[in-house]
Amino acid sequence: MASQEIEALASALARLPGLGPRSARRAVLWLIKRRETSLVQLAEALEGVRARLVECQTCGNVDTADPCSICTDPRRDARALCVVEEVADLWALDRSRLFTGRYHVLGGRLSALEGVGPEDLSIGKLLARLEAGGIDEVVLAMNATLEGQTTAHYIAERIDTLPLRVTQLAHGLPVGGELDYLDEGTLAQALRARRPVG
Repeated sequence: MASQEIEALASALARLPGLGPRSARRAVLWLIKRRETSLVQLAEALEGVRARLVECQTCGNVDTADPCSICTDPRRDARALCVVEEVADLWALDRSRLFTGRYHVLGGRLSALEGVGPEDLSIGKLLARLEAGGIDEVVLAMNATLEGQTTAHYIAERIDTLPLRVTQLAHGLPVGGELDYLDEGTLAQALRARRPVG
């Protein structure tokens, strides 16, 4: 068997999403074979992130600078704000390069079952940002779950009196999806959100 340090590395990697014990062991063996290059680079990258990691006080993104690189990017449209549940959602949307505005991370979603109320999320910070002015559109990019849609509805009600255009991501048929394989909820949403052809 391997030493305690190697086992500790494999255990740490196995806790990552998408990696189980076998995949973690394979990754450790790959790193050991390339210890002078890949292992050193990984260790340095992890230490660099660990030492500099901060949460952006403006939007809630995780970066190595505060404010984050998105909030300080002058090419971003400061008048458009996309509200997301988690940092992973921000990163997913930003990878698409289709939204050129700024973001606000709530840090979760409303859930009565889990005891998560508005005071547990960064909704207060969001309202302060919107009330400060300078934002014309708010895109509510919550997940298509009951809790996500409840959160979007709650925020829409709270900002109803502000002079903003409030939009929401479309829900429905995925590109390349076949009707026979889709669940009833997705089909129902697609029918409700249908639009004219042409």
